[in-house]
Amino acid sequence: MRLPLRVIASVLAATLLSQLAACGTLFYPDRRGQIEGKIDPAVAAMNAIGILFYVLPGLIAFAIDFTTGAIYLPDGKYALAPEHLQDAIGADGSVDKAKLKTIIQRETGHSLPLDNPNLRQQHGDLQQLAGLGLLPAA
Repeated sequence: MRLPLRVIASVLAATLLSQLAACGTLFYPDRRGQIEGKIDPAVAAMNAIGILFYVLPGLIAFAIDFTTGAIYLPDGKYALAPEHLQDAIGADGSVDKAKLKTIIQRETGHSLPLDNPNLRQQHGDLQQLAGLGLLPAA
């Protein structure tokens, strides 16, 4: 009776480890935050193997990879870590557009029209700042 319990535990452990390794978010954390692009066939194949053997964990892996953007190949688009943007935040919590534009141009090589009248600003709350590891200055 003890042998089947060890076999079941081994199979369960192997299943969980294989699904943990099949998530592109773990393999490519630098890809998180992408919105669209070409799908990386290696990540898609790992997630498909998860669906083939274990349906629910495979679907969860696909959902996580699409939600985080880690399933997409990088195609010259750049993302900045929130730490790089700290210099653009003033003491009162306002964003200096000139400094932000300089940081983006220096880090990515792209010049964004931050003074465009059609630019929409979205204000976050304290939970969003805490999620990004930023401290409110005001």
